[in-house]
Amino acid sequence: MVVSIASYEITWEKLPDDFVLPDDPVDNINQPPLAAALTNSLVVAGRLQVTMLTPTNYGICATVNGKMVIKAPDWAYIPEIRVPREDVIRSYTPQLQGEIPTLVIEFLSDTDGGEYSSKPTYPPGKWFFYEQVLRVPYYAIFELTEGILEFYHLDESGQYQLQQPDENQRYWIAEMSLFLGVWEGTRENRTGYWLRWWDEEGELLLWGEELAEQERERAERERERAEQERERAERLAAQLRAAGIEPEG
Repeated sequence: MVVSIASYEITWEKLPDDFVLPDDPVDNINQPPLAAALTNSLVVAGRLQVTMLTPTNYGICATVNGKMVIKAPDWAYIPEIRVPREDVIRSYTPQLQGEIPTLVIEFLSDTDGGEYSSKPTYPPGKWFFYEQVLRVPYYAIFELTEGILEFYHLDESGQYQLQQPDENQRYWIAEMSLFLGVWEGTRENRTGYWLRWWDEEGELLLWGEELAEQERERAERERERAEQERERAERLAAQLRAAGIEPEG
């Protein structure tokens, strides 16, 4: 499949098996748990089907003017792959192997700030690649330390436009039927800002451990209720005996 954008010819080709992928480390220790948390709550809520992908630092490919381009966003949501999962173990080529990512998230780099690079020449910058090559509908850039989320939507002209949050400081993603926003708290010994999902009703999608804690608290409340009922029954039986009445049962 071939698409031309301005003077750029874009083709969708599978990554050659002998292609050497970059092996750059992530910028800091906080990024992997942030990415994992985004996927975890989708899984727990039953919103991640087997034909979907939520890759982390994983190559998404396109060929621009005959040269293979690979970007590995910190997190992405791909609504459907149309090939067996074993075919996308190393990398993913949209159009050829499935749909364009709906959302790409980059955690603001501690180094070169390449998340904003609109450089069109080879190798193109991330912004240019997501906006002009892949044409990803939603692009988010998250600054971890201050919890600042920039959220962009591809408009009809094919340009990213900065979006304003709603009254709850969240951003609606219609294709996912979810809001994305910033939450402050602790998970896996990290206290700080996290990206989280809220559903159409404004309910927070829980992480697995939160759901387990919620169930533990429910079970504890039920145990306490049963204990209170037992104590009430014992008091009533004692009162009946004091009045010379033998309780039934």
